[in-house]
Amino acid sequence: MGITNLVAQRSTCLRRQVGAVLVKDKYILSTGYNGAPRGLAHCLDVGCLREQQNVPSGEKHELCRGLHAEQNAIIQAAYHGVSIRDATLYCTTLPCVICTKMLINAGIQKIVYREGYADPLSLSMLDEAEIDIKQIGQGD
Repeated sequence: MGITNLVAQRSTCLRRQVGAVLVKDKYILSTGYNGAPRGLAHCLDVGCLREQQNVPSGEKHELCRGLHAEQNAIIQAAYHGVSIRDATLYCTTLPCVICTKMLINAGIQKIVYREGYADPLSLSMLDEAEIDIKQIGQGD
């Protein structure tokens, strides 16, 4: 989780800094943090549309110009040709339902996270998919 926290420091999101690390057999396969797509202006530079419209956390993900940390970790693995099947995701925040669906289809077997997220459907789907989830504290 220490590395995951370090990755989160690269985030360019104004609302929440999230880091994700995909690990298999004690090797880091990929990392990701939340921010705008490669080559596009970051929210740090142009402002946050979700803030401007007072969109609550966990709602209307499509209004964000950024990708979630989990999405970027999956994309980076694919970009570099690295299989993440049967990997463990370490993430500073429980994945939202959109990321959860991607992680299920990518074959992730376990998710370790630090803080919750306002998305009960995510937990329900992870349970249904029988993905092992574990919440750990700040110092764990």
